[in-house]
Amino acid sequence: MKPRNKTSLYTDVTNRIIIELEEGRLPWVQPWSAEQLSAPLGLPKNAATGRAYSGINILILWDATAEHIRSTQRWLTFKQAQTLGGTVRKGEKGVTVCYADRFTPKTEIDRAAEAGEQPQQVAFLKRYTVFNVDQCDGLGDDLYADPAPLPEREIIPHAEAVIAATGADIRMGGAKAFYNPAHDFIAIPPQQAFFDQINFYRTAFHELSHWTGHKSRLDREFSGKFGSESYAREELVAELSTGFICAELGIRPTVCHADYIGAWLEALREDDKAIFRAASQASKAAEFVIGGAN
Repeated sequence: MKPRNKTSLYTDVTNRIIIELEEGRLPWVQPWSAEQLSAPLGLPKNAATGRAYSGINILILWDATAEHIRSTQRWLTFKQAQTLGGTVRKGEKGVTVCYADRFTPKTEIDRAAEAGEQPQQVAFLKRYTVFNVDQCDGLGDDLYADPAPLPEREIIPHAEAVIAATGADIRMGGAKAFYNPAHDFIAIPPQQAFFDQINFYRTAFHELSHWTGHKSRLDREFSGKFGSESYAREELVAELSTGFICAELGIRPTVCHADYIGAWLEALREDDKAIFRAASQASKAAEFVIGGAN
């Protein structure tokens, strides 16, 4: 994902994701293999501040990690590398990430004052360049440390803690997993019912991602029927959120509903801001789920 100019940022990122989906790869599922000796699971983080990147920047940096086979999920600006006593190696190319913000133009302030109205803010994207720690010299060894991936088929205490901390009404039993927004509860089969027990956590976090959309929490749209465009949009948010949560907890993400890829492709082709909105909502959902345990 290498946006070329200010007017094409939405389009360039969206087109790259469309290509990934058309080729059968989902950017929110770990797009690299252990054989590549690349970065372990986790959300990309700023090595100087320790803060995790969010929204579309997760997909941009995961894609760059896979393309260049990086060994860490940690990133820095050129200035941050220097502040930490290191430097970006000569000839290294950075990755463009973006920051969403709003401002109120002076003309709008003047117009609103004359009309006796509240001025309207204008949304914009500010872009900046970051470099992987792999591209730097002179940094401390601690900046290269990433958590080791967890083995499969294992009870994961910290994942259990995150689920419990949500306080969600989770009802174990039955043969189906779903979130019921009308009665605000999650149904999920017991862990022993899963062929691979690790899938219990992936499924639980998918349904918890839907759960965050309840009107008493993040208030997303649930009116769409199965197979509708709005239903597919909510599934995309839940898929992204699940990928973000799993990566942060060291669980390899997978896709739960690949049957919606066609609908997602159609939405992205029609609106180059759709993936930005979905990724933003997914980050908020993931933060809501994980935040309760912190």
